[in-house]
This record gives sequence, structure tokens and C-alpha cells, in this order.
Amino acid sequence: MGGWAIAVHGGAGIDPNLPTEKQEEAKLLLTRCLNLGISALRSNLPAIDVVELVVRELETDPLFNSGRGSALSENGTVEMEASIMDGPKRRCGAVSGLTTVKNPISLARLVMDKSPHSYLAFSGAEAFARQQGVELVENEYFITEENKGMLKLAKEANSILFDYRVPIAGLESCTAVAAAVDSPLQMNGLPISIYAPETVGCVVVDSQGRCAAATSTGGLMNKMSGRIGDSPLIGSGTYACNLCGVSCTGEGEAIIRGTLARDVAAVMEYKGLGLQAAVDYVIKERLDEGQAGLIAVSKDGEVACGFNTNGMFRGCATQDGFMEVGIWN
Repeated sequence: MGGWAIAVHGGAGIDPNLPTEKQEEAKLLLTRCLNLGISALRSNLPAIDVVELVVRELETDPLFNSGRGSALSENGTVEMEASIMDGPKRRCGAVSGLTTVKNPISLARLVMDKSPHSYLAFSGAEAFARQQGVELVENEYFITEENKGMLKLAKEANSILFDYRVPIAGLESCTAVAAAVDSPLQMNGLPISIYAPETVGCVVVDSQGRCAAATSTGGLMNKMSGRIGDSPLIGSGTYACNLCGVSCTGEGEAIIRGTLARDVAAVMEYKGLGLQAAVDYVIKERLDEGQAGLIAVSKDGEVACGFNTNGMFRGCATQDGFMEVGIWN
């Protein structure tokens, strides 16, 4: 096939009652980010630069759960994480526990390019950010009123996550909300009333066949302070090699157990599966009872996605003119 290809996501596990205007808002943002990536690819920017550029844009917009608009921890603060991987030499960088770095994905890139390490977290990552001169902001910059409301609901219902965008009319208390939402989903035995993690990610193969992947998130609403999800873990939430680039989203704990992103590459390499077949295989066979989705590109210019949730905010485009933005199955 050949040629460049790009895919973006804004999270999997969307409530079917999501209002139409919120759906349109998400599609507009995904389209804007796709067009930004397409322009960069047409200008022959390498894949690694394109994934960083697109994820920065997603982090700056508060719509999804990364950068500004990140989910709040149990302490009401933001602890952000991100990772990036360059396929040709499997170089990578990751960060966790960020509270002041405006664009976590760019700090992950600097860990890859400017440090002797692959992963920096919490105070060490913040110190590295200051040393590198990246843009820092107060923690309040990342916190939205909507997310404050979500945290309040989650705490009252003793649940990890609520989706504030789904209106449940006439319900005054969180107990009523929890009772009204019939959800069998649990995370490590804890109930999740409405699951909408909305991690963001981008995967790209450029016209030279170089693959790259980047993922960024605020994690789970009402998460324990210090919790690290799949997004910054190379091989779980993010992976790129000479064959493909993969970015995952959904139930982090299940994605970690299944090493989901790496497994796409592994079944391509060891079982000889094509890209979409590899994606379908890992979604079906590697998640146990977890809920997740992923986007992927191959060195041959293919693009694929897969999820076992109601929907996944996603968009993709290829050099031959194909472009699609969608939410539902």
C-alpha cells in the first residue's frame, strides 16, 4: 500500500446517552487534529514530530482527558502522564505525576531525546521540566468546573468515575445517580458508574514508512494519588516499532495486564497477522473482561482501530484521500 497514514483517539467507553452537541464537539476537535497532522505529513515532517504535534493540540483543548481538562485525583489535583515512542529504533520517553507541565507529551519527548532515561515521574519529572525550560502553569490551569463536579459525584457514590456530560434529569443526589445507572463494569472490584476515560492518542506512519505513537492522559476521576495507568507504560498504552505504531485507551489496569500495544506488534511479527487482524485479535483475546480500544498504523500505510466498548472517539486518514471520524461501532 505505502504512503502516510494517521489516526487519533479521544478515549473509549462512551455512554450511549451522550448528547448530540457533545458528540459534534468531539468530532470537530478530532477533525481539527487530523487536519493538523495531515498538513504536517504533507510537509514531510517525520512521524515522531507529527504525533507530538497532534497530541499537544489535544492536551491544550479541555474536551478530552489530557493536559487541560484532565481527570482529578482523590485530592482534587491533576496528576498527568504521557508517553511517546519512535518506531525505527524503538526509542521512547514517558512521564507520570505531572502537576505543572502544560504539555506532558512534549516532556515525554524530551525524556527520550535529552535524558539518559526512558521514564521520569513526579518530583523528578517536574525538576527535569524546569531544567529543560518547558512551559509550566499552575495546577489550576488544568482543572475545569465540570471535572470538579465529576469528582464530587464520584466521591459521594464511592466510585472511580462519572461522566458529567450525560444529563440525568431529576436526580438530586449521587446515590440516586448510581442507582439509576445500570453498569456491570468494575475496576479491580470497584464499581465504575459510567466509564469514560477519554485518554488521547495519535499514531502515524510517514511516507518513509517510519511509525510513531503518542498517548497522554489525566487518568481516572477520583483515582488514588500516585496511581499510574497504562498510558505512560511502553508496551501497554503505547508502542511503536519497525512494523507498526499503537496507542490504547480504556481500562488502564486491563490494558497493563494484557500488554495490549506491544501485543499488536507481537502477533504481526510472530503470527504473521495483518494490521487489522492483529488489532481484532488483541481486543478479543488479551483484555480478559476489561474494556478498551486502540488505534494503529503499519509501515505499509495501513490504519486500523478496534474496541469492545460502546464507542471510541476516533479519526483516521491516509495519503490516498481516505478520511473518517467516528464515535460509535
